[in-house]
This record gives sequence, structure tokens and C-alpha cells, in this order.
Amino acid sequence: MPIKITDLKYVYSAGTPFEKTALNNISLEIADGEFWGVIGHTGSGKSTLFSHLNALTRIQYGTIEIDEFKLIGNGGRKPKRKHRPDYKALRSRVGMVFQYPEYQLFAETVEEDVAFGAKNIGVKGEELVERVKGAIQMVGLDYEDVKSRSPFDLSGGQKRRVALAGVLAMHPKILVLDEPTAGLDPRGKKDILDLILKIKSELCPTVIMISHNMDEVAEYCDKIAVMSGGELKLVSTPRELFTSEQLLGELHIEMPCVTALACELKRRGLDINASVITEKELLGEILRVKGMLNADAETPVAEKGADE
Repeated sequence: MPIKITDLKYVYSAGTPFEKTALNNISLEIADGEFWGVIGHTGSGKSTLFSHLNALTRIQYGTIEIDEFKLIGNGGRKPKRKHRPDYKALRSRVGMVFQYPEYQLFAETVEEDVAFGAKNIGVKGEELVERVKGAIQMVGLDYEDVKSRSPFDLSGGQKRRVALAGVLAMHPKILVLDEPTAGLDPRGKKDILDLILKIKSELCPTVIMISHNMDEVAEYCDKIAVMSGGELKLVSTPRELFTSEQLLGELHIEMPCVTALACELKRRGLDINASVITEKELLGEILRVKGMLNADAETPVAEKGADE
């Protein structure tokens, strides 16, 4: 299900003293099966842009095409009925997970909360039960253990998984995540990101992740969209962006911590390739320089000896 955005413009509080252009003529194409990262400073337009994809934010100017769905701007006016897409069907295809989604839980039981979105798009009976059970299990929770519990009695990490399960129960093909690791400790962040990869593999082929964490974007994403002042400044691969100090400087973007550490090690005299963007690559470079790699299999000698 490819996404094509053409000349998208959005103005908050149009015609008032508080008028602000949040998006200015954005054009972007996202192919099926890609994992995109969206970065930019607070207020750059990231969330406004992608909340258009399931019509949570109604389109004002431009067009958005998602498979058979086409959203057409009408100058900020309410679209005529004949031009409105099937919003329920669209929202079942494009799942949105907001920042701190655990704050949006509301039902008496986990099962009811996870079922809410699927019910709203018309899923009923045994299919609803199976979807809810499958979604709870997909996010790593025990269905029988949590289904009758209040979501408010769960841990913070479990609440976030329940909120995610509520979106997955609608079986979206595109998943949009706004700061999915915000507020989590390092282990919790890795668990959530690994879970997102699993979801991408098994249910939602296309994933869009809005993030301020450059290390996460570098590690997990295929492409990056850079937003600034309501404009799309750049589309790039993580390696092209994060290994170009000139681009990073022009766009006022920080290096991933891994890349910054590699650059510092190089400055201190270690003969290392500073163009690394993931922890695995950095470790490989350090081991290579220290002469600890097995020449044929690139396996640390220490590990090989331990296995034997």
C-alpha cells in the first residue's frame, strides 16, 4: 500500500491573528514495506504531517493517495459528501499510535480496551475475539492473564503494549508511531523497537516512526524524512545523512551517539572507520582495530575460543 503525498499544506487558525502555516507544500512518496524515520525539532510539522494519513487531521490543500483512498484538499472547507473517503476503512488500514499512548486507556478491562477500535470499524463476534487475543499476544502479553484485568493495574510498559494492541486489532497495513520509546529506560526502548520490527514482519509492512532519538532512527529505519519549519528539507538513508557532517550542520541535527563516539575515538588516534551508525558496526570496528577478529568469519577470537 504505497503512500503518495502531493503539495500538502496545512494552516492552523487560518484568518485569525494566530494563523500559522504548519505544513508548506509537502510532497513525499513512501513505498510498501519501508521503515521510515521522521525527524525534526519540536514544531517542525512532523506529527501534523502524518496525522493526515488516517484523516485525524483533515486535509486542507493538496492530495494524499493511499492505495484506493484519495484525500483531496478543499481549501480548508468541509469536503462534500461525494468526495469523502470511507474514513472507517482508511483508519483500519492506517494505524496511529500517539506519544504516551498508555494515557489514552479508558476501559474497565484490557480486553475491552483492545477491542474498542476494531468494534468501531465493524468487527464483531468470533472475529473480534480472535483479533483481540492475537493482538494482545503479538505485543508480548499473556492473554489469559491480562484480559480481565484493569489496564490501570498494569505496569507502565504493559500499558503501552495494551495501547499498541488496540491499534493492531484493527489489522492496519501502515503503522505510524509518534515517539514510541518516549519515557522508557534503555531496556524498555530496545524491547519496544524489537517488537515494532516483529509487527512489521508479521502484520504491518510499512512503518513510519516519528522520533527525536537519532540512534534509534539510524539503527532501525530504511529512510529518513527531515522536517523543519513546516517544510520537508531532505529525504535520505540513515548512512547518507549521519555520516555527512556538512548535512548535519546545515540541518541542525545531532549525530547518533555511536557515530559521535567513533569520531572521538578517531580523533584520539584509534585507526577506526568513523562512518558507523549502529552499535554493532562500532563494536566490529573496535575489535577489528584491536586485532581480535577471526579473519575468515569475522568472529571475535575470544568468543570462538570460549565456544570451543
